Amino acid sequence: MQARGPLMIEHRLIERMLAIGGRALARIALDDTVDPVFIDNLVDFIRMYADRTHHGKEENILFRELEKKPMSGVDRHLMEELVAEHVLGRKTTQALVEANSRYRAGDASALPDIAATLKQLVDFYPKHIEKEDKVFFPAARVYFSDQEEQELLAEYWEFDRKMIHEKYETDVERLEG
Repeated sequence: MQARGPLMIEHRLIERMLAIGGRALARIALDDTVDPVFIDNLVDFIRMYADRTHHGKEENILFRELEKKPMSGVDRHLMEELVAEHVLGRKTTQALVEANSRYRAGDASALPDIAATLKQLVDFYPKHIEKEDKVFFPAARVYFSDQEEQELLAEYWEFDRKMIHEKYETDVERLEG
């Protein structure tokens, strides 16, 4: 398997969750209401799976190793663009958290903010994923030998193995403090 394989498999799950987010967006338009628990679950998925797990592998492993390579200017610029998009995703997710908190506290004016930020996420991620799958990952493949690809895969698996422990240690520490 190539190093892009697990990342592309993760993209498919992210797309499925975004489709659910799209259906929630349609319900907001139809019913003028949202389930704040659903938004919490969506945010948890985006933060833990899409951002921490998936983007964690991209930024902390793949991009780190690509930084060591003599990349073309076009490929380096695209990688920087992808990192900037990850930051945008984090900011948009935080805005969704804030709007959901206001909505949960009874602020009905937060619903349009929830809808707007949810729409941003639902619109943003498919384009970002397509850019990675169809442009960046194939271009990045040329920078690694087969042996280096296998080393990246091994590091991905180790990264994933530690994730569940990191999540729950963080939860316990937050609740303790």
